[in-house]
Amino acid sequence: MSDYLPDTHVFLWYATSARTLKEDTYRILRDPTNRVFINVASIWEMAIKQGLGKLQPLDQEPEQVVDDSRFRLLEINAAHAKTAGRLPLLHRDPFDRMLVAQAQIEDLILITDDWRIAQYDVPYRP
Repeated sequence: MSDYLPDTHVFLWYATSARTLKEDTYRILRDPTNRVFINVASIWEMAIKQGLGKLQPLDQEPEQVVDDSRFRLLEINAAHAKTAGRLPLLHRDPFDRMLVAQAQIEDLILITDDWRIAQYDVPYRP
């Protein structure tokens, strides 16, 4: 059993059954012995992008996808916020820095295709 934190794009690919999602990543997310956490900031990021017209609404609300998939929502706490704020700006996206901070603090493996994440001291899998 391992604990994972998918990046927002990975969660979107999963939620939309996109062919972009790698088969081994899909298996990890569906494996009932793994715990998969979805950052509430990912839901916030999707809502912002939908509001800007950069992302079409999902067939289901993200929270429903989380529930249906037996994922767990990961709230943001003060330690996450402070750690994310103190990370070097190797990655300009504050949502991704929050994912890095949460993965570090909560001992989670980040699942992402974003190579910039590898610049941080955090376990990840592409």
